[in-house]
Amino acid sequence: MSDAPDPAVTDTADRADQPLRRTHRRAVWTTILASQLVVALLTMTGVYVAYNGLNDNIADGKVVPHKVPKVLPSGMSDDEPTQPLNILVMGSDSRVGAGNDIDGENADGSQRSDTVILLHVSQDRTNAYGVSLPRDAIVDRPDCMVDGKNVPGETGVRFNTAFSVGGPLCTVQTVEELTGIFIDHFLVLDFNGFKDMVDAVNGVEVCLPKAVDDDEHNIHFEAGTQVLTGNQALDYVRERYQLSVTGDIGRMKRQQAFIASMVNKVRSAGTLSQPRKVYDFLGAVTSSIQVDDGLDTVGKLFDLAMQFRSTGLDKIKFITVPIEPDPNNPLVTLVWAPSADDLWERIKQDQKLGRDFSAGSIGADDSVTGDPTDGPTDAPTDGGTGGGTGGGSAEDTADRIAAGLCA
Repeated sequence: MSDAPDPAVTDTADRADQPLRRTHRRAVWTTILASQLVVALLTMTGVYVAYNGLNDNIADGKVVPHKVPKVLPSGMSDDEPTQPLNILVMGSDSRVGAGNDIDGENADGSQRSDTVILLHVSQDRTNAYGVSLPRDAIVDRPDCMVDGKNVPGETGVRFNTAFSVGGPLCTVQTVEELTGIFIDHFLVLDFNGFKDMVDAVNGVEVCLPKAVDDDEHNIHFEAGTQVLTGNQALDYVRERYQLSVTGDIGRMKRQQAFIASMVNKVRSAGTLSQPRKVYDFLGAVTSSIQVDDGLDTVGKLFDLAMQFRSTGLDKIKFITVPIEPDPNNPLVTLVWAPSADDLWERIKQDQKLGRDFSAGSIGADDSVTGDPTDGPTDAPTDGGTGGGTGGGSAEDTADRIAAGLCA
């Protein structure tokens, strides 16, 4: 008798086992899918909770009573998927609120705009540049509507009085009146929010051209490249007695360089790949800002941030509005120079800075690492389309070194 198995028996056994194997495989896949679904749901729940928590940080946005209508650049139609954006970014020196009472000043609750930057973002989102507006420049401030009340204007006053008398709404209206540029959005950040943002990304790198020993204001720094924490960073960007021989103008350049360095840090893989850092950074931002009604949810802020994903660091620039001595008080105050009108027209037409305005600009791709005695490369500007070596003059070089760009 043959020892070979009976084919009929074998075939029957295999067929009997196949449903079991198929059932087992289905059970495995069902388990995997169920597990993935649970993970997805838990993740979505976590995102939802985090989203709501951050969303609750943001106060209701303000509706801006615009001074000028929104007019698209020549040749651009309303049906474009995106349009140019103009965002007014302000830093408040208010001492009201946790973490803001840094020196006992302004105990009466008054506030000024310590920093004002008009940020223009191109229609195709490949370029962006910020224009610093000196807080002490002399302007004719227009009437403003704030919360339904008229705030009378004044002639020949400092620019930051707009913030003092009418907050961000009056500042936006003042900028619109003076420039003819429609402001799409505004953001105001206070001292504590600034410090928390710096700490959330584990500090921001700067390079000091010299040591600072300001006993009167308790500000002390060593010379050279270093990473500043939140409290140190606030002292650094506000110091105006030893690092800035040109007072507020020099301090603005230093603030531009610091913001550029922070943008570089936030955009780096080391920050964006760590959810905890991203969440902490967003928490710092949302808990300390005032915004218009177009940015008063995390979703709206996220949508705005996502529009910058195509903007390279070498395409983000910072400059200062052209200025000149005030003819009425040339030794003390400044005014916007006539060439500022050309800059406003470039913004309205969604044009790049061009060689004239980009000379001496600071880019988010600029390195701060180096020997503070070496200075930056003495290379000509590229007209605002490439890396930021700025202007090539000795004055530009000195300004950049003073601003903290040692390389």
